[in-house]
Amino acid sequence: MSIGYACLTIGVPDTNLKSCTAKSLTEEKLLEIISYNLKSLKNIIEYNIKNNIKLFRISSDLIPFGSSHLNQLSWWNIFSQEFAEIGRKIMDNDIRVSMHPGQYTVLNSPNDDVVKRAIEDLNYHVKVLDNFGVGANHKIILHIGGVYNDKEQAINRFADNYKRLNYQVKERLVIENDDKSYNINDVLKIGNELNIPVVFDNLHNDINCYDREKSDSYWISECNKTWKEKDGRQKIHYSQQDPLKKSGSHSNTIKISKFIEFYESVKGQNIDIMLEVKDKNLSAVKCINSIAENSKIKKLEEEWGRYKYKVLENSPSNYLEIRKLLKDKTQYPAVEFYNYIEDAMEEEITIGNSINTALHVWGYFKNLADDKEKLNFLKSIEDYKNGKVSIKLIKNKLFKMAVKYNESYLLNSYYFL
Repeated sequence: MSIGYACLTIGVPDTNLKSCTAKSLTEEKLLEIISYNLKSLKNIIEYNIKNNIKLFRISSDLIPFGSSHLNQLSWWNIFSQEFAEIGRKIMDNDIRVSMHPGQYTVLNSPNDDVVKRAIEDLNYHVKVLDNFGVGANHKIILHIGGVYNDKEQAINRFADNYKRLNYQVKERLVIENDDKSYNINDVLKIGNELNIPVVFDNLHNDINCYDREKSDSYWISECNKTWKEKDGRQKIHYSQQDPLKKSGSHSNTIKISKFIEFYESVKGQNIDIMLEVKDKNLSAVKCINSIAENSKIKKLEEEWGRYKYKVLENSPSNYLEIRKLLKDKTQYPAVEFYNYIEDAMEEEITIGNSINTALHVWGYFKNLADDKEKLNFLKSIEDYKNGKVSIKLIKNKLFKMAVKYNESYLLNSYYFL
C-alpha cells in the first residue's frame, strides 16, 4: 500500500509551479516556465523519495497551455533530457505518478467541440506521462461528466466518445465517481461495460451515495474487479469533509484518528491511497508515519523539528506535552503525536504566544544579526504589541534572516507557512 498527495507541496522550497496568461504568452516565456516547472517537479520527486512517498499526482499545469494551439513548442523534444531524468527518478524509486484533467475535460458533452478539446487534453496528459517513460500503471483519472437532462443518453455518449480515444489514452484512463452526477454504482456499470478501471472516492460516495448499507470496503472490493494486472495496484481517493465549508470541500488536514479508522477497515486490500487534502504532503507524511511498522522515534523527532514552533505559537501546553511524549526513545507514539499537533492547530493564537515564539526563533540570530537588524526586529515586536503591524510581517523578517544566515533548520520549519 502506498499513500500519496496531489500536485503541490507545502513548506518545501523550490517546488512551486509557474503559469502565464494567454495575453502574455511568448515562445521565450513558455520555454522559461516549462524549464522552471520541470526543475520544481524534480525537486518534488526528490522530496517524495526522501520522505518515502510512493504515490504522487503531477499537476496538469506542468506545461502551460499543453493541449492548446497557443503552445506550438515541441516541448517533449526540447526538454527530453529533463523528462528522462525525472522519469528515471520516478522508476528507480518505485514511485507511481498520475494526472487528473480538470473540470473542463468533458468526454460526454453534447457539444462536439468540447469533446474534441477533451480528447486533445487527454492526449496532452498521455504525452506528459509517456515522456517520463513510465508504464501503463501510471494513470489518468477522469470523471464521467455531466447529465445534460438525460443521464442514460449522457452515459451512451461517454461510451461512444471513449471509442474515439487512441490506444495510448485508453491504456492509462481510469474513471471516478463524483459528488453530484455519477455515483459509484453508475461508474462501475460504465467501467465494466467499457473495461475501464474504476477509482473509488470515499467523500464523493458519502455525498452522492448509491447505497448507505454498503461500506467503503465493499465498494473498494467491487472496484478491484475492474483492475487488471497491467493497470497496477488498485487506486482509491481518500479525503475528509471540511466541517466549515460546503459539502464536498476537502479538509485542511487529514485527521489522523479518523484516517486510522478507515485504514483499519481496508488494510487487508491491496490498494494505493491518494489523499485529497489542502495541506498536501504534510498529511501524506502524517499518514505514512502513523501506519508505519517497526519505525523509530527518530522519524517523529524529525517531524517535530518542522512543527515545533508552529505548535508553540498555537498551544504552549501541547508543545510541552509533545516534548514529554518524545522523551521515551523506545516507543513510537505516532498517532498520539499527530493528535497533539492537530489539537494545537485548532487553538486560537494569542499575541503573547506569537511574541514568545517569535523571540524563540529570533534566538537563532541574536548573535549573528547586526545592530540595524536587531533594532529593526525589536521595533517590529513593539509595533506588533501595539497593533501597528501583523505577525506576518515579523515572520517575513525572520524568514529572510533564516535565508541570509542559512539556518536550514528554520528554513524547513512549518512556522512560516
